[in-house]
Amino acid sequence: MVDKNHVDDGELIYVDDVNDDGYIYNDTYVEGDDDDYYYEDPLISLFDVVKEYDKGMVKALNGINLDIFEGEFVSIIGPSGSGKSTLLNMLGALDTPTMGKIFIDGIDLVKEKDLSQSRQEKIGFVFQLHNLIPNLSVFDNVQIPLLPTGMSNKEMKERASEIIRAVGLEDKKKQRPNKLSGGQRQRVAIARALVNNPSIILADEPTGSLDSKTGEMVLDLLMEMHERYNVTLIIVTHDNDVAALAERTIKIKDGQIIEDRYNY
Repeated sequence: MVDKNHVDDGELIYVDDVNDDGYIYNDTYVEGDDDDYYYEDPLISLFDVVKEYDKGMVKALNGINLDIFEGEFVSIIGPSGSGKSTLLNMLGALDTPTMGKIFIDGIDLVKEKDLSQSRQEKIGFVFQLHNLIPNLSVFDNVQIPLLPTGMSNKEMKERASEIIRAVGLEDKKKQRPNKLSGGQRQRVAIARALVNNPSIILADEPTGSLDSKTGEMVLDLLMEMHERYNVTLIIVTHDNDVAALAERTIKIKDGQIIEDRYNY
């Protein structure tokens, strides 16, 4: 294995004894120069994940093995009832599997007692229907994820203002959501998802309630934020055109991955 934290003049330094502290990940490797190979620890790793409902009568996920790496843009596509929403819940630490292991940035979610802390620190969510609080301004909606962090009021205001500018809504920050268009509300949702500097953005059908032109603008913004902040972007969709925009597409059917390919 190569220790990527120790590189001498561009040469890879091999480490014979690596203590992974029980970390489980799938057999994914990165090809280097001169046919050298080294393992790259995934940001997210699912290992034989099964999710059952109704006392095992329904298997929403049936043996998922998946690695997603830092900075990737991944789309997850499948028909209704395929298990893609359940998979999103697993990736977002919103639920735990019936069987299997899930790791996010080396943290074993199955053993983690407080999943809310993992979500707060590492994950931002963008939902189809925005889920904004209607009686709060754009600024206050965006600032919400920062409240439990212990930031000072000054730091929270500066961070919220920065991300609102980044999504092009500085002139709307005092407005309430009902005064905004659907596309503007979705931009607020993206700003809220990014405000706590997460390593992962999960977007669940983010264009599903928008017209095609507005949907394109929202997707362009998500991709811009992905590149600007090097955030890992995972979009769940049923739209093949949306899925094709990602660097990598994972197709799921009947709770299993049936295809995992790169779009280039």
